[in-house]
Amino acid sequence: MHTGAQLFVEALQRLGIDRIFTLVGDHLNEVLAEAARAGVDIIHMRHESGVTHAADAYARITRRPAIAVVTGGPGHTNSLTGIATAYLACSPLIAVSGSRANSVADRQGFQDIDQLGMTRPVVKWAAQPFSAAQIPFYLARAYAEATAARMGPVHLTIPVDIFSAFVSESPVMPPITPAQLPPASETEIGAALDLIRTAERPIVIAGSGVWWSDAGTELKQFIEHMSLPLYTITMARGVVPDDHPLCLGYADPALNRAAHRAFQDADLFLILGKRIDFRLGFGGPRVLAKDAKCIQVDIHPQEFGMNRAIDLAILADVKKALEQLLKAAAAPEPRTAWLKHLHALHEDWRQAIRKAAFDTGHPMHPAAFYAELREHLPRETLFSWDGGDFTHWGRAGIPALHAGGWLRLGPLAAIGSALPNGIALKLAHPDQPVAVITGDGALGFYIAELETAVRYKLPLIIIVGNDSGWGLERELQRAQMDHTVACELSSTRYDIVMKGFGGDGESVESLDQIPAALQRALRSSVPYLLNVIVRGVRSPFTEWTLAGKQKRAS
Repeated sequence: MHTGAQLFVEALQRLGIDRIFTLVGDHLNEVLAEAARAGVDIIHMRHESGVTHAADAYARITRRPAIAVVTGGPGHTNSLTGIATAYLACSPLIAVSGSRANSVADRQGFQDIDQLGMTRPVVKWAAQPFSAAQIPFYLARAYAEATAARMGPVHLTIPVDIFSAFVSESPVMPPITPAQLPPASETEIGAALDLIRTAERPIVIAGSGVWWSDAGTELKQFIEHMSLPLYTITMARGVVPDDHPLCLGYADPALNRAAHRAFQDADLFLILGKRIDFRLGFGGPRVLAKDAKCIQVDIHPQEFGMNRAIDLAILADVKKALEQLLKAAAAPEPRTAWLKHLHALHEDWRQAIRKAAFDTGHPMHPAAFYAELREHLPRETLFSWDGGDFTHWGRAGIPALHAGGWLRLGPLAAIGSALPNGIALKLAHPDQPVAVITGDGALGFYIAELETAVRYKLPLIIIVGNDSGWGLERELQRAQMDHTVACELSSTRYDIVMKGFGGDGESVESLDQIPAALQRALRSSVPYLLNVIVRGVRSPFTEWTLAGKQKRAS
């Protein structure tokens, strides 16, 4: 005899899932007990949204499905922000919620709400097994749906009496056979190479599809062979490090004005695994040169021509397409003048950031802080970035050097989730330093997850840019009206809060304190929080946002 809970855990293990992100609740007691007995690693957190954010981040970091298990009712509703984040990030999150017993469905039972109905808009697939014997099938189906191109989150609601029900025989779990996209045709490869060879000012933009297809090596070989400049964005940050001679940093003009100027000068874009979305100005002339030709490689045909006409669309896995391009490509003449021009733009932007970093005023300028951070953190440090002006200064000035080590919020931009994301990043890479970069406003959303990091002995370096307010909104309001509303926060010692949870930390109020503080953080065996007192300074991101508002208003 097996219970539904036992079948659930056995099915997870057959799928290769050995870690559960969760927050305990009455609907889950039996399944969590079975998971513990089976040796599954249980990461229990302090808020269900933190649970789904961490599981989403873990899936993105490891490139494999990850599971979040939460209780029903308010536990389920709390989890939705993390699920929606995974949906827009195309992350294979398996989100499982318990629920009231089937026996009281639609009878005004405790916490009886339509969990499937409210979740379907933000998942690829959602379902509920109606017997314990169906659990292995539904988990296998969930895994297959989450990993089929394009990947994305899925949801199962499992009533508590399904977990506790007995099954006399173990049902057979259906095998999962991943679908393989066909390779690009020889005609498409030839056409792409012809466009690249004849272009005078080509640019490669690499997005998350490069990361998900594990195409970093092929991308590096291809740009070197073809003498092509590269800009990276989303999960592709670091797949070719920013200090590679052909990698010119962020493909986000809001954070890299050199990219903006380069994109205006280009005559060809090779866009690999990246949607032409708001990050690329919807393909419009504010970001991408109007007359430039576009080659787009993607696994989803919906993306082709969505926001901009495409000269050549290649429906293929990025890794396979790059392998085909490499095999067929003859090296062109070096594009010396074009690369020299792009490096000059890159250096101009670096100097602009460096000029801001020379500011020695008090409180600290964020750029000055990041200049010190860049100098004193080890090269192998991985980053979990939050949102907000303080964080955007760092994203503009700190290079991405490691594949999978530059974790962002995703297109939903749920600020605060850098902390649960950082917990996932450290769990995936326990031997590398992990820095969580956040602000005083953003930290408040998941501040209790500091205790989670302490409990699991994860020596994160948590850097809180403290300007006593919602800095980005404050700057937007200042630019658009003569006062600010609802932007001020108390001056809080977040390092003392960290100590209250059992971690360590200190307040950093001047530039000369930074090197020693970072050394103490790096040596710490517990999470270490630096409460960095900065002044609010409009970031490049906010300047870009304001310029866009003004352009639309004119």
